Amino acid sequence: MLETNSIVDIRATVVQTRRISSSVSIITLHCPAIAAAAKPGNFVNIKVSDTTLPLLRRPFSIHNREGEHIDIMAKSIGPGTSLLCNTEKGSTVMVLGPLGTSFDTTSKEFNTAILVSGGIGTAPMLFLEKTVAAKGKKVINLIGGRTNEELLAGSLSNCRFATDDGSSGFRGTVVELLENELPGFEKKESLKVFACGPNPMLKAVAGFCREHRLACDVSLESVMGCGIGICYGCSVEVKSPDGGLRTILLCREGPVIDAELLAV
Repeated sequence: MLETNSIVDIRATVVQTRRISSSVSIITLHCPAIAAAAKPGNFVNIKVSDTTLPLLRRPFSIHNREGEHIDIMAKSIGPGTSLLCNTEKGSTVMVLGPLGTSFDTTSKEFNTAILVSGGIGTAPMLFLEKTVAAKGKKVINLIGGRTNEELLAGSLSNCRFATDDGSSGFRGTVVELLENELPGFEKKESLKVFACGPNPMLKAVAGFCREHRLACDVSLESVMGCGIGICYGCSVEVKSPDGGLRTILLCREGPVIDAELLAV
């Protein structure tokens, strides 16, 4: 659940902006209070302009944490994200966070983490990888994209790739890559899957993990306005204990949920 006592809304200074592909940038922000409280899977809501255009904040996964700084990964797909991807060093933005639930890395029931991501879904994976590795667990990254251009491995380690067009690595989806690679993992290893990417991909990952009895956390995508459960713009349906469906607010009970809850 969301730890509301750790949430702050602060003006953060842009320390660096670097482009890692034709449309994706990493933005480093100096925001000590958020960095100190952040966990892998958390996100921040950023007001990219001091004007009313755009009016709403934009949610971004925390890509990495280093001391008093956090990194976010942003893809330029509209006016708001374009502004953010072109922010200059020394400029400031309002940042609300850390928000949302985090990946469960505390379980002692796994010793190998399989991080499955598609496209911009690699955004939370560096922070997650570093956290899991620090606990002495093995990490394997399975990264997918439609083409080689969409593979955003960055500083991730032990990566295996899948592309729809076969331009890099395995030809097919990242879920098909997971199915292809699973028999090769050592039988003595206890596995847990962590996934982030387009929601159709996550539903496929959840179905696969359910079929193979693999523990799995998924980080869902949704449009968010406030990030704290006021606007109700991020409601999604998940499974309820009685076998039916219930509605949750993704900004409060997500974005990370147990894949068993995901209706597929």
